[in-house]
Amino acid sequence: MGFSEKDLSQIEKKGITSEKVEKQIQIFKRGNITVNIREAATPRNGILQIHEPERTDLIRLYDTRCDKLNILKFVPASGAATRMFKALYNFVKEFEPQQETLEQYLNRKNNQKLETFFSRMKELPFYDEVVKQVHQNHPKFEELTEEKQQLILVRSMLEKEGLNLGDQPKGLVPFHKYDGSTATAFEEHLRETADYATSHQKVRIHFTVAEEHREKFEEEARQIIPRLEKETGVKFDISYSYQDPRTDTIAVTHENEPFRDEKGELFFRPGGHGALIENLNQQDADLIFIKNIDNVVVPRFRKELAENKRMLAGKLLKLQEKTFGYLKALEGSPSENELEEMIRFLKKELNSGLSVNFSELSEEEKIDILKRKLNRPIRVCGMVKNEGEPGGGPFWVTHKSGEISLQIVESSQIDHDNFQQSKIAQEATHFNPVDVVCSFKDYRGNKFDLHDFVDEDTSFIANKTKDGKELKALELPGLWNGGMAGWITIFVEVPVETFNPVKTVADLLKPTHQVR
Repeated sequence: MGFSEKDLSQIEKKGITSEKVEKQIQIFKRGNITVNIREAATPRNGILQIHEPERTDLIRLYDTRCDKLNILKFVPASGAATRMFKALYNFVKEFEPQQETLEQYLNRKNNQKLETFFSRMKELPFYDEVVKQVHQNHPKFEELTEEKQQLILVRSMLEKEGLNLGDQPKGLVPFHKYDGSTATAFEEHLRETADYATSHQKVRIHFTVAEEHREKFEEEARQIIPRLEKETGVKFDISYSYQDPRTDTIAVTHENEPFRDEKGELFFRPGGHGALIENLNQQDADLIFIKNIDNVVVPRFRKELAENKRMLAGKLLKLQEKTFGYLKALEGSPSENELEEMIRFLKKELNSGLSVNFSELSEEEKIDILKRKLNRPIRVCGMVKNEGEPGGGPFWVTHKSGEISLQIVESSQIDHDNFQQSKIAQEATHFNPVDVVCSFKDYRGNKFDLHDFVDEDTSFIANKTKDGKELKALELPGLWNGGMAGWITIFVEVPVETFNPVKTVADLLKPTHQVR
């Protein structure tokens, strides 16, 4: 494909190459490649259920090691709150109080979460602040009809003359109400992290944020950290990063020609959360907890949450210790019995199969394969029972090479037109709430390059619009999907109480987000 000099200059300014853009265009022409799921991972078939006394032993193992480890929590937090308030934006745009009642509007929309919002709005953590703003801006508010009052209240939540919540990063929206104060998701992450990721009375936590929101996060940190340090007895070390513009991807038309904006320039879009593999790759830690910004709990669940995090971390440390021991043994001259022990460990504890002709290989070839299988980043992923929340599911996947491995697979990666594949997808009992503990240092203490473990075939093409025109967008392999496809992967069941996401504003009204 021929790019003009202007195109090439634009591509170069983004820090990428024309060859990379060409490669992305070829992916559009190729189309999505679906994942070949073999069977759903379930308890006793890919998902571990850890009970006493093993659970206590793993927690104790982590607790005895944590002060010797460089621990980090990694929180994807670049999302804006706009999507969280989508139904309310529609309400502001569509509702005409002179023409219909609120009840008629709600009946017309038939949206249960919207009905919950209006019936229990006073319970929202930021409601009192909204009312304060309303009375400042609308002195005759109490004289208005109920319909007009509701419209003004919603506008005061979303728009600039009010709290402007719709234009805030999701992490800075108040999620919980305490006596006399509220707490944002950002604050709750700091508070809970002190419960399970403290090393030498210090907590390191890294947020990936939108560049335009960084100052807001830093200001929030200045306001709350002195109080939190006094409350928890630990010091907080907070760092930030942005999604690298070099991970943006070209958009194309439905004819797979480069999409151009109104100025005639090439149009690039952010590559999705899979681009954060670059941000993760830049971190330096022995153990990293990964959790989304909108998944936080109220105080009564914090003890259980912390115990499960520590249990997952203990499981990783136990497996890592064994893996490192085998890798060191492979540097010498392992006996036949030792090789057999490693093979059993790979199959039984690391969910990693070997090729059918493995037994026919020479000892040197076997050792090379075992080294490759064992010397990889490790992730232990919490899995919760599927109760209707969206999320990637755990599956056994057959790869092009014929090897089988455990993977987190999104619905969009599955060929639902294939009856057998669709049937397997429906048999999934659990999903991944982005509850991950990982390590990407090898047995010699060197960091892996995480790009080496990405399955590029799992990039995803989605239909989007720009300036009213349809386009095709390319999303990079998801951070915990194809982005970690080559990692050693362990799935462990965790209680659903540890998963408390906020996808819409009405989710803040769930019992699990009520402090009392």
